Amino acid sequence: MRLYLIIMFILNSFCITAQRVCDIDSYTKNNFNSQVLERGETPSGPARDTAVNEIITIPVVIHVLFNSATENITDAQVLSQIEVLNRDFRLLNADKANIPVAFKPKAGDARIMFCLAQVDPQGRPTTGILRRYTTLPIFKVADDMKFKSKGGSDAWDSKSYLNIWVCSMLGRTMGYATPPGGDPSKDGVVINYDVFGDKGRVRGDFDKGRTGTHEIAHWLGLKHIWGDEDCGDDEVGDTPTQLSYNFGCPSFPRKSYCSNGDSNGDMYMNFMDLTNDACMNMFTIGQKNKMRAQFALGKPRNSFLRSYRCDGSFASGAPLPQDTLPVKLVVVKKEDPIQIYPNPVQNDLYIQAKETATLSGKTAIVYNNLGVVVLRVILKSNKTTIPMQNLVPGVYMLKIGEASDRKVFKLVKL
Repeated sequence: MRLYLIIMFILNSFCITAQRVCDIDSYTKNNFNSQVLERGETPSGPARDTAVNEIITIPVVIHVLFNSATENITDAQVLSQIEVLNRDFRLLNADKANIPVAFKPKAGDARIMFCLAQVDPQGRPTTGILRRYTTLPIFKVADDMKFKSKGGSDAWDSKSYLNIWVCSMLGRTMGYATPPGGDPSKDGVVINYDVFGDKGRVRGDFDKGRTGTHEIAHWLGLKHIWGDEDCGDDEVGDTPTQLSYNFGCPSFPRKSYCSNGDSNGDMYMNFMDLTNDACMNMFTIGQKNKMRAQFALGKPRNSFLRSYRCDGSFASGAPLPQDTLPVKLVVVKKEDPIQIYPNPVQNDLYIQAKETATLSGKTAIVYNNLGVVVLRVILKSNKTTIPMQNLVPGVYMLKIGEASDRKVFKLVKL
């Protein structure tokens, strides 16, 4: 036994750079009590239980936090992750054909699906994708990304939406999730931007969106398949006991001294192990039942049975604008080629440059604090006056130019 553990340690050490890292174990120990937390939900509308074979649809809001253009992933990459989830949780993934014959009878369709929210918490239409520029180049496993005041983005009502924060994370961490029953302001999933979805800026062995599948299953109450301890218990009856996590792409059968004579060995292709994306392909029927149990009456995810946020016909009013200012504010200095004054401003704002070419042909756009365009002026000379008299007092942003030639200024209207 000791020799086996030494060999496992050595193998893990050599493979550390190509290994999936999920931090839910340390996160849970630091943020949750040792007991399983269950809290009653009290959303509007009568509570109900799940129906037999009901397909449960979960509205999702994606908070894309970016400090650089690379981290500002495309809508197509976001949509690819939703598509992966809907295949994996419904056992519609093409690679289910790779499930070993011995485990095929255990594979389960969770009958859970996901959609990008179409209605925001104020009842307005939304794409379900929020983009916010952050001054933080990287986030730790400390929930800062979940609060606007800490450089992140505030959660939408976690009784009606699954909040997913996509950002750049510290070290080798790819993601983590909150188990059911925690602080609603932190409830959701965090995923590194380059392992999110199966299109766009995704990396190497983790380019098929399975980090999202893995972490959302944690959000739905599943543990790692090895129970986060040697020969541990994941509280699911039809998953075999295994020594620890697997990484890379093992060959069947993968056995350890924990297999207890089971000729099938580890279920390394299970979404709750830590193998490469291409080698994950199944949940078990027991895991399906455990996830669906979270939606029962009195359980933490029950409120999602009454969430209508996927139906855009319930939306009214104008949509919330996207964050269109992914640049750092400019502090104006006397030697800068573009000057704006006075600031704070009460009536007229002046934009001035020494050379006409510095401003000519560029567009100056003023945004309010919600990102809504309130003024747009095409600059034609080295000095332009922008009337501010009709704007309500508050903080505004002034953007001049585009792309690498863009400058953004903070304005205070008195």
